[in-house]
Order: sequence, then structure tokens, then C-alpha cells
Amino acid sequence: MITDFTPWTLFVDAGIVAVLLLIGKWIRVTVKPVQRLFIPPSLIAGFLGLAFGPNGLGWIPLSTHVGTYAGILIAFIFGCLPFSSKGLGDDRANIGRIWFYSQSGMLMQWIFGGFVGLTQLHYGWPRLNEAFGLAMPSGFCGGHGTAAAIGSAFHTLGYDDMLTLAMTSATVGIIAAVVCGLFIVKWATRRGHTAFLSDFAQLPPELRVGLLPVAKRTSMGTSTCSSISIDSLTFNLIIVMAVALGGYGLSQGVTLLLPTLQLPVFSCAFVVGIGVVTLFKKSGVSPYVCPQTIGHLSGTFTDLLVACGIAAIKLSVVVQYLVPLSLLLLSGLAVTLLYVFLVARRVMPDYWFEKAIFTWGWYTGTMAMGIALLRVVDPEMRSRCLDEYAVAYLFIAPVEISLVTFAPVAFVSGNGWSFIAVCLLVQAVILAVAHWKRWDRK
Repeated sequence: MITDFTPWTLFVDAGIVAVLLLIGKWIRVTVKPVQRLFIPPSLIAGFLGLAFGPNGLGWIPLSTHVGTYAGILIAFIFGCLPFSSKGLGDDRANIGRIWFYSQSGMLMQWIFGGFVGLTQLHYGWPRLNEAFGLAMPSGFCGGHGTAAAIGSAFHTLGYDDMLTLAMTSATVGIIAAVVCGLFIVKWATRRGHTAFLSDFAQLPPELRVGLLPVAKRTSMGTSTCSSISIDSLTFNLIIVMAVALGGYGLSQGVTLLLPTLQLPVFSCAFVVGIGVVTLFKKSGVSPYVCPQTIGHLSGTFTDLLVACGIAAIKLSVVVQYLVPLSLLLLSGLAVTLLYVFLVARRVMPDYWFEKAIFTWGWYTGTMAMGIALLRVVDPEMRSRCLDEYAVAYLFIAPVEISLVTFAPVAFVSGNGWSFIAVCLLVQAVILAVAHWKRWDRK
């Protein structure tokens, strides 16, 4: 396992991920059960990297930076959205619905985990720390990144076990996100809940195998620049890269001015992208930017992100407190599943399943898992779920940061019930706003 980072480390990691993606594509083309499950090559590549990489058998020399690549690639994906989408225009109501639905679900996990830890689990296992229940929301919604943040915070406050518990929760959640998510997708296609994916039994061969016949092949984009000056693909790529860098700069600048506020780079990249699109329209540059090409770049970044995100799962995390932790995680998965699919169907007027399956992947694993599942049911991203979510997350992020910041302090100081009460109050305000705006119903 490589730990020291050099440019050659990136070169080797990129080459290994490329080979894994090629193997994943070959498996998709040749293995019938994989075709029936509609598993993308990026998922296969990720699981191969997980099984044979440093977190598995150790046969593949991936570095410890693979998980970081996934976080960077998210910024590129969201930097593409303003250029490849048709704009948000009149979709404020849909953004509001996504915000209400996503924010409420996040708070629901924290309230449920804290309540179960303070009541059922604490009474059944009196020696458990009162904060034990927070292991579920710490690992589920934010993945290993939030789990590490919560674990470090509890470590400084004297509760060392939380890091192991939260990391274990994140590992279980991310596997459940993919495995359960694919079965849910298959179930949904049989019942006609998907807008862009037919029943598996009726899919044409090219969709099962993933190879297009000559008659159904289309152009990947339009050349808008003469290659004698700069290649058109290069031109579109450097625009996206500059936008992603601008998002990173904006995130760092906000943190510099307000140290307690850390905006996600991907959301900042989306905001910068909107600004660049506006500037391009006013300056006459827009006709030279190809939305179709940038859409394909977004798909490329997504495939790489999914492979890197899964390969970075830390399966070496030791599962402690097996029985109470299993009960906590299973009950958390059940409650999350009920919330996601019952509420989404009630409040989303269009593409409810596509938005639900994306949120399932995010709530139980990471955003990379949500994007992977969304790509299965909406490969061309026509539901615009990510467009709406990117804007909504700007309002979700402060609440998420507050939860991660104040939950450890509250529970270690014996104010767990006060923390839950505040969460319930915020939840009530969100529900009131949603009801006023009619976001809580179609």
C-alpha cells in the first residue's frame, strides 16, 4: 500500500482504476447475472478495488489517497451541471421539495439514533455510552468522512470507541446502499416506478450488455474550436477544471473569513459554474461551449468517482459491540428505507423514484453511492435530480455542520435529550415552511 504521494502515485492510481473499469466492462458484457442486475462497470471496478486493494487482500498497489480522489471528482461533476443542464428557471418548487425532503430525512436519522441510544439500547446494555446511538447517523448520511469527524470529536472528549463504531456504521451503510439499492431498482422497474428504465425483462440487448450497435450510435458532441488552436474537448475540459478550482477557492475563502463555516467544495463549484455560465452568456462565449460534451465529461468523472469511492471503503474496521450495533444499524436502515420511499412518493410530483433512489444512496452511504444508483435508473441525468440537489444542499450544509459540531459536546456533557429537543424544534420549523409552501404534497 502506497502512502507517500507523488505525481507518479496519481499516475499509478489512475492506471489501476482504468484497468479495473475495463475489467468491469468486460464482466458486464459477458456475465449474465451482472446484466440482469444492471450493475454498472464502475460499481464492479469499485468492488474489485475493494477486494484486491489495500483494504482487502492487498494485491493491488492502490494508494491511501483513493478516497480523496472521490471527493475531488464530486467537485468536477457539480461544476459540469450548470453547463449541461437546461437551467433551473421555474424549478424553485422542486428545489424546495428536495431541500425539505433531504433536510428532514437527515434530521430524522439523528433524532432516531440519539433516541434509540438513550432509551432501548442504553436500558438493554447499561454500560453503553449514552452517545452510542449517534454511531448510526454519523456513519450513514456522511459516510466515512463524517464518521471520522465525529470519531475525532468524541476522542477529544474522552469517548474513544465512537471512531470505531462510526466507521463500522459507515462501512455497513455503504454496502447496504449499493446492494439493497440495486434490488430496489429491480423491484421498481417491474412495477413501472422508473421514468427512464423499463422492466429488466423488456430491456433491449444493448442496454443489458452496454454496447451500442452501429445503427444506434450517436455523436458525443460538437466541435466548436479549431484544433489548430485548441482541441474542442480540451476547451470544454479546462472550463470545468477552472470552475472546480473556483469552487475550491470559494470554499476556502469562506472558511478563512468564517472559520466555523465550511461549505462543501462541490456546492461551491456549482455556484461558481452558474456565475461562469451567466458571464459566458453576456460575453458571447456560450455558443462555443458544447453542453453534450460537458455532459459526457460529467459521466466520465462519475464513473471514476464511483470506482474510487467504493475501493476506498475501510473493511478492516473492527466491529465492536456486535449485538447492540447490529440492532441499531438494522433499525436505522429500516426507518430510512420507509422514509425515503414513502415520503418521496408523496411529495415529488415528477421523477419521484429517481430522487428517492439517489437519496437512499446518500442517506445510507455517500453521495458517490447516490450518484451511482441514480446513474442506473437515469443514465442521461434527465431527472435533473443533481441540479436541484446541488442548490438545496447549500441550505442543508449548515445544518449538517451544526449536527456534527454540537452533537458530541451535547451528549458527552449529559445534554443528549436537549440535543434531540433542538433537532425536533428545527424539524418542526422545516415542516411548517414546507406546509406553507405546499412542498409537503404534490
